[in-house]
Amino acid sequence: MTPPDAPHNRWSDLDRPPLDVAALRRGLLKPDGLWSSLDVVEATGSTNSDLAARAAGGGLAEGTVLVAEEQTAGRGRLDRSWSAPPRSGLFFSVHLTPGHVPAERWGWLPLLAGVAAATALAQSAGVDMALKWPNDLLVTIAGEERKTGGILAERAGEGVVIGIGLNVSLRAAELPAPHAGSLGLAGAVSTDRDTLLRAVLRSLEQWYGQWRDADGDAAGCGLQAAYAAGCATLDRTVRAELPGDRSVVGEAVAIDGDGRLVLATADGLQEPVSAGDIVHLRGEAGGLT
Repeated sequence: MTPPDAPHNRWSDLDRPPLDVAALRRGLLKPDGLWSSLDVVEATGSTNSDLAARAAGGGLAEGTVLVAEEQTAGRGRLDRSWSAPPRSGLFFSVHLTPGHVPAERWGWLPLLAGVAAATALAQSAGVDMALKWPNDLLVTIAGEERKTGGILAERAGEGVVIGIGLNVSLRAAELPAPHAGSLGLAGAVSTDRDTLLRAVLRSLEQWYGQWRDADGDAAGCGLQAAYAAGCATLDRTVRAELPGDRSVVGEAVAIDGDGRLVLATADGLQEPVSAGDIVHLRGEAGGLT
């Protein structure tokens, strides 16, 4: 039995083994593939911040992947913090340089990452996944929607850094907020992080390739339809909390060609929302999320 004052070591929680970086590299780094390098660090403040700083200095290859076993200053949208116990989730960032894709279409990248992650996790973890616009990953636990993951994309140098944080094995007592969840609590058939990370990165490579080959045309490559099909925000009454302390309440009726959420308001107008915090007010899942 480990004494209570014993120092933490990487094997102290046997239900949470470290990632196998050698196996991940063998499975993901291919001469003709997107992923050019993959590193796993024991802990860092934020994988997004680390890659963004490297990209700003120039010379960071497309397809660079940085994974942390623990993030101490992880960031979500609106600079919200994202933290979890070591090796309880997947915390990683990738660097992409869409090149010839028009910059006005790069706003689809966080939505693309959401589709890729949700698709991969539904298959590899056996859990029903849903997307909350613009970039939350939802699972259902005891009939209630819970956030189990988030996506943050930011311009960096000549490209974009996309970060994904995913709660994998968090136990109920470890959840950071009442609306949070994890794959394990949602009944995942597998919480093997190596398997899950490989699945998400392969799915991301596939969707990114299709989108880039279509010059960022989200409708043409099927991304717009795929996002709409998996989006739990559509067909619900929501409140959009917008920049400038403004809010709009309406029914979420569509994802438009620019990736914006279109709200039908009570006065008969349709208002596209490009940035903001979305609160689900009513819908089949019930409750506030």
